[in-house]
Amino acid sequence: MTHLPERLLSGYRNFMSGRYPGESERYERLAREGQKPQTMVIACCDSRAAPETIFDAGPGELFVVRNVANLVPPYAPDSEFHGTSAALEFAVQALKVKHIVVMGHGRCGGISAALGGLSEPLSPGDFIGKWMSLVAPAAEAISNADLLTAAERQTAMERVSVRNQVENLRSFPIIKEREDKGEVSLHGAWFDISKGELWVMDPESGDFERPAV
Repeated sequence: MTHLPERLLSGYRNFMSGRYPGESERYERLAREGQKPQTMVIACCDSRAAPETIFDAGPGELFVVRNVANLVPPYAPDSEFHGTSAALEFAVQALKVKHIVVMGHGRCGGISAALGGLSEPLSPGDFIGKWMSLVAPAAEAISNADLLTAAERQTAMERVSVRNQVENLRSFPIIKEREDKGEVSLHGAWFDISKGELWVMDPESGDFERPAV
């Protein structure tokens, strides 16, 4: 009898016989010395857009937080539970990361729901509805852009949301302070699942451009 899905156990066996032997010293060093990643990535939970895979990152390289639609809630120190905010605080204050990347992706289910494409999961009173209300103003504006097709609205909303989340990062005093001092840099990116294309946000214009590969 097993206590995990067989696919996970099979993958673990492959990891132990393939990748781990070549990186065992690195894992031992990370266990002994702790993690010191230079970059934090805030990404979507979507199983098709894993940052470690997209950026070909090894163990200890990226500090990754994933939530529905890669959102950053505004700074709000209250009695509620704030998982993403807690991770940001830890990354900036304890790990002292030098880069924070918000990475959206194409065909995001959360963004589609916010635009009205998946109305049922956003019923009042559940978690996803309240969470996606963070992008409601932008979603309403883009939903009313009649000259855009549904696919164009989807992509536009995914990229606008990335820009908005980068701005939300600046609502955290410690992040704004360290950005002003040049101690941390904020970045936006968008990944096209179907083509494997990565688009990077220009910090000045907000436009998304493809880096040279």
